[in-house]
Amino acid sequence: MKARGWRVFATARKAQDIARLRDEVGVESLYLDYAEPRSIAEAAEQVLKATDGKLTALFNNGTYGQPGAVEDLKPDVLRAQFEAAVFGWHDLTARMIPAMRANGGGRLVFCSSVLGLIAAPYRGAYCAAKFAVEALADVLRLELRGTGIHVVLIEPGPIASRFAEHALEAYRRNIDLEGSPHREILPREDRAAGARRHPDFQARTRSCRCQARPRRREQAA
Repeated sequence: MKARGWRVFATARKAQDIARLRDEVGVESLYLDYAEPRSIAEAAEQVLKATDGKLTALFNNGTYGQPGAVEDLKPDVLRAQFEAAVFGWHDLTARMIPAMRANGGGRLVFCSSVLGLIAAPYRGAYCAAKFAVEALADVLRLELRGTGIHVVLIEPGPIASRFAEHALEAYRRNIDLEGSPHREILPREDRAAGARRHPDFQARTRSCRCQARPRRREQAA
C-alpha cells in the first residue's frame, strides 16, 4: 500500500517487529495488542493525531487460533479468544468511525476467514470468533449505509504464516489433552511433540471443507 502512495500505520506487539516495520518496510509503526484495551486507545489516539483525523481506511487483522474440542474449552480460554479476535477489533473500529463520519467516508476492512462461513471440528473457539466478526461487520454495513463508510469482509483460507505454530502453542497451553475424551485424535507420540496431525483429524477436517456449504448472505437493497 505504501508503494501505491498510501500513508501506512502498521502495528505489532513485539518491539523487534515494530522496528522491522519501520526500518525495513518503511512504514510508520506502533504498538498495539487487541487484548489490551489501553494499547488500543493509545494507538487510535496516536494515529488520529498524526493524521489530523483524516483517516481513510482501517484494516483489522491480528488474532490467533485456539484449537481444541468445544467441550474442552474453559470459559476463560474462549473469552481470551474473543478478546483478541472480536472485542479488540470492535474497540478499535468504534474509535475510528467518528473520524470517518466527520470526513464523509472511509473503509473498514475485516480479515475474517473461511471459518467464519463454515464450521470445522476442533476449531470451535476460532470459528465462533470469526462468525461473530462476520455478524458485526454485516450489521455495521447496514447501519453505516449512506455515510460513505464502506465495510469489507475478507475470508481467506490457509495462508503461509506462523499462525499454525502459534495455534499449536495455544493448544498445548490451554487444553488438557490427556484428560480429554478426544485425546486419541492425535497419536500418543504427537501429543507431546505436536509435530503432525492424526489421519482421523485430517479426514474430519477435509470432510467438513468439502461438504459444508457457505450460508447465503442477504444483500442490502
